[in-house]
Amino acid sequence: MRIDPAKHGWLEEPETRAVMQALGHARFVGGAVRNALLGAPVMDIDIAVPVPPDQTVKLLEAAGIKAIPTGFDHGTVTAIKNGKVFEVTSLRRDIATDGRHAVVSYTTQWDEDAARRDFTINALYAAADGEIFDYNGGIEDLIAGRVRFVGDPRARIKEDYLRILRLFRFHAWYGKGEMDAEALRAAAEGKAGLAQLSGERIAKELLRLLECPNPAPVLRTMAAAGILPELLPFALQLPRLERLIHADADNFFPPDGLLRLAALLPDDPRAARTVAERLRLSGADRDRLEALAGAAEKMPAHLSAQDVRKLLYRLGAGAFKDRVRLNWAAASPGANAIPWRMLLSVADVYEKPRFALTGHDVMQAGVPEGPQVGKILTRIEDWWIEQDFPDDETALAQQLKALTGPK
Repeated sequence: MRIDPAKHGWLEEPETRAVMQALGHARFVGGAVRNALLGAPVMDIDIAVPVPPDQTVKLLEAAGIKAIPTGFDHGTVTAIKNGKVFEVTSLRRDIATDGRHAVVSYTTQWDEDAARRDFTINALYAAADGEIFDYNGGIEDLIAGRVRFVGDPRARIKEDYLRILRLFRFHAWYGKGEMDAEALRAAAEGKAGLAQLSGERIAKELLRLLECPNPAPVLRTMAAAGILPELLPFALQLPRLERLIHADADNFFPPDGLLRLAALLPDDPRAARTVAERLRLSGADRDRLEALAGAAEKMPAHLSAQDVRKLLYRLGAGAFKDRVRLNWAAASPGANAIPWRMLLSVADVYEKPRFALTGHDVMQAGVPEGPQVGKILTRIEDWWIEQDFPDDETALAQQLKALTGPK
């Protein structure tokens, strides 16, 4: 079997050819090969080489290609040619593992490298001309939609417990029908090992899983196997998540992993905070998750135009759209989607009105610098919002005078 370069332009790009020529007996590996065989977009290009990383650096630099030792201890060098990035990893075999990290030694044997990879569909290699090398039946599994571990599933999971999550993530993206029974049993037996993993690694896999077209069936399998409670020990709202997924599909919305996580979690800011801390989310993602979980009131589909403007002003267009989509998902199945779509359309063209009063104006009115300035500004802004944002600086000046003038 061969990847046809005529159908896969990335094989023939000048940067790809330059890197492969510099490395000699290199092969593409993993996701690029798998996705090419499936006819899916190839985003990242990983390359395997039968030489140690110091030799990889020398080969690249000799060809004028930038080489960065990004994961040198594990054999990985990042090659950059005309801004295009390639991850180049030396063929390896595991010497020791602890459930999180591996001690590796380098090899020149392709089958040894293939034997240490997680799934058969990820242990596929392709030469520069597209010729495929398959040491573990990965092509057959790919055609069948079967996500199967290379070797003994229990042993592979004990090497790195993140493979439990990768099993479900890959099945959600590439699997067909029921999961591989032996792999599922091994994942359920090894679930306690998830506690060893860093929050960042868990977050990366969980959000990638939630971003697949329909993660709900896999999430239900994870829940039945006792794995989902290890990650999210709360009363989860799978039906709400499923309605969000269906709305995404019906309206061609790109999947949003964080919004889907919010739909899955209970409406409890404490739960959102606990999850954000465990997953080591960024500050922006943490705040977004907590805001969605802590929305003070539900949003009806039918809002007056003035109420829409109020919410857009106070929340901002992004948070408003989050709230709309989450409340849409919480609505009863079969509810009319048109009002929700209209709210999103309004947010897409919203331009925030400018509140013309400043702290300087308040101090000019005789209020000394300090907390009182902010309090007065807030009171006038609240009045302005309730009046539906009049473009009238005279009216604002009158409100300021009423609050700061002689009593």
